[in-house]
Amino acid sequence: MKKEIFLQFEQVSKLYNSFLAVDKLSFNVYKGDIFGFLGPNGAGKSTSIRMALSLIKPTSGEINLFGSDILNDREKTLSKVGALIEKPDFYSYLSAQKNLEILGEISAVQGLKAKIDEVLDLVGLTSRRNSKVKTFSQGMKQRLGIAQTLLHDPKLIILDEPANGLDPQGQVDMRELIVRINKERGITVIISSHILNEVEQICNRMVIINKGKSVVEGDVSELLTGSRMKVSYVTDDNEQTLALLSNSEFKDNINGIEKEKLTLLMEHENIPRLNDFLSKEGVKVYSIEPIRSLEEYFITMTK
Repeated sequence: MKKEIFLQFEQVSKLYNSFLAVDKLSFNVYKGDIFGFLGPNGAGKSTSIRMALSLIKPTSGEINLFGSDILNDREKTLSKVGALIEKPDFYSYLSAQKNLEILGEISAVQGLKAKIDEVLDLVGLTSRRNSKVKTFSQGMKQRLGIAQTLLHDPKLIILDEPANGLDPQGQVDMRELIVRINKERGITVIISSHILNEVEQICNRMVIINKGKSVVEGDVSELLTGSRMKVSYVTDDNEQTLALLSNSEFKDNINGIEKEKLTLLMEHENIPRLNDFLSKEGVKVYSIEPIRSLEEYFITMTK
């Protein structure tokens, strides 16, 4: 069954004078995705998000939202999108309830009172609805920001660094909230984030961009298992094992010794062959640990 494309970048570029911020960028976000949008600082993530929301125009290429060119049908397409860009900004001396009322009236939300009740309950702020926003923690402000993106029943929400500045528990709460919005409400989510652990845990698809270009796009699970992974070994003598491997067919796989563990970069299918080699050479292996993570993959793809 063919997936419905909610957001499509086709050879999109953005030029600021002589600086090419985004360079022929292409990727697809499908209905139902929690989509990770990754890249090092200066990669072009923020510029791309602003183009997706038609806040700035691309120099070339085409951006489609729900099958429509964003520049030709801006009002209709953006009415189905919610966005939280950078940190949420509210009237700090007004309550959460009053801030949402103002934003809802600007967006002409129907049944606004019931909708505010609904979104405050979803983000866990019902008990603080009458508290002034200036008394909120950063995590509460982030959750209120997500509440405002949901007021008009969007099909797609775009979150720029939603866990930025949050403590570990706040990051966990944010991840759980995003998954609940996606699974229970059927809302497609795009997350621009530098917290790679966050993306690895909740995103099903991602694109990594570097210097304005797409480096790789695909399913997170497939990307993390489809190429070389870092594998750590603890043996009876790591230094001796390293010397042994240095004179074997596995010499090009050696990564080094990290924290008393011998690490190698291996294709998944070649790990059993390495194990057989070590066994025949009389090496006692106490542990084998694949440490293929999004962080490792990210560094490999953007170095």
